[in-house]
Amino acid sequence: MAKRKKDEEYRTFQQEWTEEFAFVERAGSAVCLICNDKISSMKRSNIKRHFDTRHATFASKYPAGDIQASQQQLRVWTRQGDWNSASFAGALAIVRNGKPFTDGEYAKTFMLEVSNELFDDFSDKDKIIKRIKDMPLSAKTVHDRTIMMANQVEETQVKDINAAPYFSLALDESTDVSHLSQFSVIARYAAGDTLREESLAVLPMKGSTRGEDLFKSFIEFAKEKNLPMDKLISVCTDGAQCMVGKRRGFVALLRQHENRPILSLHCILHQEALCAQMCGEQLGEVMSLVIRVVNFIVARALNDRQFKTLLDEVGNNYPGLLLHSNVRWLSRGKVLSRFAACLSEIRTFLEMKDVEHPELTNTEWLMKFYYLVDMTEHLNHLNVKMQGIGNTVLSLQQAVFAFENKLELFIVDIETGRLLHFEKLREFKDACTASDPVQQFDLQQLAGFTSKLLQSFKARFGEFREHTRLFKFITHPHECAVDKWTEMKKLQPTDQLIVKTWNALPVTYHTLQHVSIAVLTMFGSTYLKNIKTNLRSRLTDGSLNACMKLNLTMNQPDYKNLSVRVQHYSN
Repeated sequence: MAKRKKDEEYRTFQQEWTEEFAFVERAGSAVCLICNDKISSMKRSNIKRHFDTRHATFASKYPAGDIQASQQQLRVWTRQGDWNSASFAGALAIVRNGKPFTDGEYAKTFMLEVSNELFDDFSDKDKIIKRIKDMPLSAKTVHDRTIMMANQVEETQVKDINAAPYFSLALDESTDVSHLSQFSVIARYAAGDTLREESLAVLPMKGSTRGEDLFKSFIEFAKEKNLPMDKLISVCTDGAQCMVGKRRGFVALLRQHENRPILSLHCILHQEALCAQMCGEQLGEVMSLVIRVVNFIVARALNDRQFKTLLDEVGNNYPGLLLHSNVRWLSRGKVLSRFAACLSEIRTFLEMKDVEHPELTNTEWLMKFYYLVDMTEHLNHLNVKMQGIGNTVLSLQQAVFAFENKLELFIVDIETGRLLHFEKLREFKDACTASDPVQQFDLQQLAGFTSKLLQSFKARFGEFREHTRLFKFITHPHECAVDKWTEMKKLQPTDQLIVKTWNALPVTYHTLQHVSIAVLTMFGSTYLKNIKTNLRSRLTDGSLNACMKLNLTMNQPDYKNLSVRVQHYSN
């Protein structure tokens, strides 16, 4: 018996099947243009059976002899993939720019209005405008596309985590603008030669937010997604009691569940913010007066309008003062900086309102005030430097340790009276000296404030100091190891060191590779990008999770693959 030729029955898509059975080839499978079903085995008999049994009415509506009618319908179906791909791209742009789902209709209207003028001299202008009109971008469509892309990204994340040697988590429980408690789970792992920092989930907490509640929610999620918990090496939290409680905290329960030690780090940004608030009683009084004056001006509509008019009349470039918020890390520095820039106008305005604050003309108070302006600027610079995704635990640790060295330099700078690192304070001191050369300044008190701030920094960041040698291993392994290997000399310089460097080591050093990759995956902070704003406060749990995932992911959704799964409906 003659062996059948494989090419006739298997693996080769025949172009005539498109017009004969309404099938096209996509991603190695035969896809039905009528119902979007896939047939993996490319046999004519299988495709014909699907067409005859599922779409018997198609043959009567578009008979085989009516080539024009059938081809016209097929062209409509094949263009659906382009429309759907475009709608996926539009939905992703809306999500990543933090816009509401309803902006899809606005974006479509915008494109139509612009296209009407931009392509006015094009011969196929009507065709372009029709394509835009047919592209689905309703609020429901953008929502559905977002969920589909997030699910596809999640599949890739779970697959990569299972393939990675280790992974770490950054956990943050907070209440959003809608008074809903959200538990964010961010993972970092090595995928090939790159480090990935991905949002795994935003878990809604409907009831209480104790350590047991957070742990139960996370474990259910980990089991559902089949996360390899044996590869988890570290957890970074905001240091709240529900996270780090000795017996019932999330970390303690996680260690009990896994029955092994798991490294726990207190977010370095939260610790830095706590240090920045340790300004002492005297500097606290300075800040308190600034807040009272700002509230008197800004919180009253008439005062705010009159003060802005005054600024405009004197030619001040600032539009007004800034309100202070305790929960905003950079708020204090920005409020003080704006207050200093508008100080002369503030004095004038308070005189007009018969409000007395003699401290605003007192030299000793102003010395503390300008010192606070300059010091909060340095602290804000440190905070901004440590924000953002992708920072390794070593880079964050080095930033804090470098700032501690700066504080020691600041103390000497103040004691000597040069004030090279305190611009506003130096300008005020020089102005006072010019008007009264014999005037004395108590700079030792300011040096004492700086010394207390340094002590506050030294008292914190315990976990980072304890594991200094471990964190340093990724850039200086020969200094941290007992023996010095010759291969360690071949590593790239510190500023060029990446995961690829460690992956390039010989197989005999696989233990060193695993240690370095493990350290690189560790989180030093729980910094998260704000997704739910006042303009997007109605995001549901599923939508919020999807938006968070798509905003942080480095994976690009596959529009073509997703577009074949959906049926096009024109808006």
